[in-house]
Amino acid sequence: MNNHKTKLSPEQQEELLRVLEVRFEKNRQRHKGIEWNKVRAKLMANPDKIWSLDEMERTEGEPDVTGYDKKTDEYIFCDCSAESPKGRRSLCYDHEALEKRKENKPADSALNRAAEMGIEILNEQQYRELQKLGKFDSKTSSWIETPSDIRKLGGALFCDFRYDTVFVYHNGAESYYAARGFRGALRV
Repeated sequence: MNNHKTKLSPEQQEELLRVLEVRFEKNRQRHKGIEWNKVRAKLMANPDKIWSLDEMERTEGEPDVTGYDKKTDEYIFCDCSAESPKGRRSLCYDHEALEKRKENKPADSALNRAAEMGIEILNEQQYRELQKLGKFDSKTSSWIETPSDIRKLGGALFCDFRYDTVFVYHNGAESYYAARGFRGALRV
């Protein structure tokens, strides 16, 4: 996680919580049986998580509650923007890929940015679960967590949603595109 981050001011926290509550109420189908007041209480007890959610919001991820883990007593937030978050596009996959690029380097990598934000990049299963809650990435694509055996060979995985189907593809990890970003998840 990013060491130079600070907590949001009380005013910034309240503004973000208002935005999240409106989104939560507008999209009840994403979190049936979950009550906002319980989510809010968890957030208030974890200001570092509020900061991470603010980073998700600032980069246009439109985070929303997409689940609850009974075993760990954690709410799961995920980027629910219709397309891959605008503020997180044109990134290669990881730091190793970023270092390998000699020309036309992107600004950063998806895994670096996720770590700085204090969130996890979605894996394939999480991406598929998200698609059950709506239609996401019908014009864009999103990097997903890549198995180490694929990454060791220089590849990385990404997904999108076309023809009512989730597609998983591969690319060189050092590639980057204006229409490819990444989606993140945060447990609170």
